[in-house]
Amino acid sequence: MEKALLALLRKGGLTLYARHGTATVGVDQAYGTLHSCRNQRNLSDHGRREAMYYGQMLRYWQIPILSTITTSPFCRTIETARLAFPTDNVQIDPFLFEIFMLGGNLASVEQTRILTTFTSMLEIIPPQGMNRVIIGHSFPRDVGLGVISNMGTVVIKPRGLGQGYEIVRKLTLENLATLDSI
Repeated sequence: MEKALLALLRKGGLTLYARHGTATVGVDQAYGTLHSCRNQRNLSDHGRREAMYYGQMLRYWQIPILSTITTSPFCRTIETARLAFPTDNVQIDPFLFEIFMLGGNLASVEQTRILTTFTSMLEIIPPQGMNRVIIGHSFPRDVGLGVISNMGTVVIKPRGLGQGYEIVRKLTLENLATLDSI
């Protein structure tokens, strides 16, 4: 099964939604700005190693990645992208902050709006032969893509705008390292 997944990843046309690497203990300051890393949980040393390893594994498996990596505006997601893909462009998408907000106490209408917009984002088919990487946050249990481990990846097959998407597989960082042998 994993060899088939590796072949699918090498073919392209997928979106890889990854959670950032392990962050420091604590909470993000409610009134802190996203422009100041001092007000946020940031990558731990372990999280930095996870991010570098993640990029190395994608290169090792020869998985084609678009040269623009999309991230949430948090420092930990931006740093994850820069460590994993040091030669690629990092594009910050402010909308991904709203994925982080799903973990808060939102009205159901607001949660639905965020998930509908996110679905539209995941329906976009990458250019032929390439995979798109989005680095963001986990979701609450049973919401959106669900709980994602640190540096875990949800492999998504977009069906096109208005057509939805399919979750192909959820991978931990350890799964990614053993794609051809499980």
